[in-house]
Amino acid sequence: MGSFSIWHWLIVLVIVMLVFGTKKIGNMGSDLGKAVKGFKDGVKGEEEKAADATQAPKPTIDVAAKEQDKTGF
Repeated sequence: MGSFSIWHWLIVLVIVMLVFGTKKIGNMGSDLGKAVKGFKDGVKGEEEKAADATQAPKPTIDVAAKEQDKTGF
C-alpha cells in the first residue's frame, strides 16, 4: 500500500513524457547537469582559494642583488 511498484513509476513516466515531451525533458536534464557542474566548479574554486590563503607567500629572490654580491660591486 505504501510503496510503489515498477508499474506505477512507468505510468508516471509516460504521463510526464506526454505532458512535457521528450525534447523538453532532455533540455531540462542538460540544464540540470550544467548547473551541477557549475556548482561543483564553484565549490572547487572556493576550496582552492581557501588553500591558497592559508599558505605562506613564497619569498622573492632579487637576482640583481645576488649578482652584485658575487662580483663585489
